[in-house]
Amino acid sequence: MSYARLEEGLTLECGSVLAPLDVAYRTYGQLSAARDNAILVCHALTGDQFLAEQHPVTGKPGWWSRMVGPGLPIDTDRFFVICTNVLGGCMGSTGPRSLQENGEPWGTDFPPITIRDMVRAQALLLNHLGIGRLFAAIGGSMGGMQVLQWVATYPERVFAAMPIATSPFHSAQNIAFNEVSRQAISADPEWHNGRYWDYGAVPARGLGVARMMAHITYLSEEALTRKFGRRVRRDPAIKGDTALEPASLFGEMFEVESYLRHQGSSFVRRFDANSYLTITRAMDYFDLSAEYDGDISAPFLGCKTRFCVVSFSSDWLFPTSQSRLLARALNRAGVNVSFVEIDSDRGHDAFLLDEPDFDRTMRGFINGAAEHAGLGKAG
Repeated sequence: MSYARLEEGLTLECGSVLAPLDVAYRTYGQLSAARDNAILVCHALTGDQFLAEQHPVTGKPGWWSRMVGPGLPIDTDRFFVICTNVLGGCMGSTGPRSLQENGEPWGTDFPPITIRDMVRAQALLLNHLGIGRLFAAIGGSMGGMQVLQWVATYPERVFAAMPIATSPFHSAQNIAFNEVSRQAISADPEWHNGRYWDYGAVPARGLGVARMMAHITYLSEEALTRKFGRRVRRDPAIKGDTALEPASLFGEMFEVESYLRHQGSSFVRRFDANSYLTITRAMDYFDLSAEYDGDISAPFLGCKTRFCVVSFSSDWLFPTSQSRLLARALNRAGVNVSFVEIDSDRGHDAFLLDEPDFDRTMRGFINGAAEHAGLGKAG
């Protein structure tokens, strides 16, 4: 696992100082001699830096393996791609699972962080790698929030930006969903006030429920109906299509229940509960207009970054209306912006799935921006 230990550390927005600061990351492709072909891909809430390779914990392909690689829309034959584990994460970057000076994990004592703190940590890593300017910043969901914050904080360092399935602020509905997830974790008997390691425990049931709840919001009704409908689980040990798996009133009667429980149990094996609380809080406090009297366009005035804002028609977690709001704000700020709504019935998670129209949008925007940046045409 690659990581940079930045001895100078980082002063957070809350005033706390994290020093030294560890930023875990992965890179793909080669940095050009001019150092002008770097693309930062920002991950979502439950993602990490392993976007285009086998995950070391789950053994599954990287979360964007279908999008990042040789000849793919984010072409590693042409671009140098960087993905970091966000500040507050649990895959190597400084977070609640990291050790304090006293040798104890931070746990719930880890200071509150913001999306801006995450971005500033990434900027320190780029400085460490000798990359002064990004060709592009790309990300979906919470990754899209980071992309927006990158341009708002370092407009001169980002030539092109693609915020996907995201919003310039976290809605009241999304804050409510996150709070239910956090309450599920803290209600787990194995929570132990966030010091579960002292008891050799993990709040697995609460964290699993949090993941199940969140996962529902990532899908659409159409996607759930198509994949599961009201099908009842079959018992493979019994012959015949009419054989039903025995179940009590509160057992795993429906296939969708089994799917959600699998999502919850597999998530527990790779994610830390305190990190989940820390990162969801950072998302909740994200609001680009908070310092500008509610004016979303203000952070982007004078910005030269080229934008492509992407939404998905069935995404009810970050609906198209929020992307349109963002696109209009960028227009008011005089920013070069295009907006694309992808017709899909797969919900919020569509940006992670096989969507040919999205692939074409990504490839077209990157190639067009590269031509304007003087990087030449794709091979």
